[in-house]
Amino acid sequence: MENQTTVPYFLLLEFSKNRHLQILHFFFFFLLYVATVIANLLIISAVAIDHRLHSPMYFFLMNLGLQDLGIVSVIVPKSIINSLMDTRYISYFGCVTQHFLFLSFVTSDLSLLTVMAYDRYIAICHPLHYELVMNWKYCTEIIIIVWVTGLLCGMLHTTGTFSIHFCSNVVNQFFCEIPQLLNLSCSGINRLEVGILVANVIASLGCSTFIVVSYAVIFKTVLRIPSEKARGKALSTCIPHLTVVFMLVCSGCIAYLRPSSNTPSYLDIGLTVLYALLPPLFNPIIYSMRNKNIKCVLSKLWRF
Repeated sequence: MENQTTVPYFLLLEFSKNRHLQILHFFFFFLLYVATVIANLLIISAVAIDHRLHSPMYFFLMNLGLQDLGIVSVIVPKSIINSLMDTRYISYFGCVTQHFLFLSFVTSDLSLLTVMAYDRYIAICHPLHYELVMNWKYCTEIIIIVWVTGLLCGMLHTTGTFSIHFCSNVVNQFFCEIPQLLNLSCSGINRLEVGILVANVIASLGCSTFIVVSYAVIFKTVLRIPSEKARGKALSTCIPHLTVVFMLVCSGCIAYLRPSSNTPSYLDIGLTVLYALLPPLFNPIIYSMRNKNIKCVLSKLWRF
């Protein structure tokens, strides 16, 4: 492959040459995928079916569930199939599609988490103005902007990444991730894609800073509540939110900015699992299943 500038397909990371370990990887990723899909589908179904959950907060939760489903469905099934079939193959078009959709969903996910932090800030710190500020027209416009922003980011990254000439087709990751693809470049650093990456990292840090500041103001407001039970409930909700956001942003920034190597790295795989696979699983649990209204609707659906 050294003298070629285009490749017809890519070879994804092989977790192990041992067939038993490949099957173990298949079952681990399969169980993780099924758990994530079920958790998010339950939230989406509950919000869609019960009219009592037709409010801005639950509207955002439903969209978050759709984005989390998209993230895992774009990258995990291909990895599962490859492990089961003992292959590493992904077509060039499949890699481009996976790359575009994954980045679109991840960008939308972080944008929506930022919006949800603002929603909680308005609800807790300015409850009398909540219905006026977070009206349906405004919420619909926000969601459209969130999805469009994700698609634009995906298009920019895909254009920047696949404008390079590839000298190899061996990707040291279980999906078509930007750092590993850029490492295959014949011409060294792709300034366009690096510039887009840096801009996105700055935007991600800006979103995380906004989220932290929002929750800091929320904490300050909550601490003034006389009821110790109410304070504890609010704090127990906010802290897990921040934990997921930090896990997503910090692991993602490290994965995309650290120098990539020509050999597979367990650190790269671990960071990818932290920012790509665990948040979609934890989001419905932390944001929704701790919610009394959601649990009530889910219990009714279960009995039905």
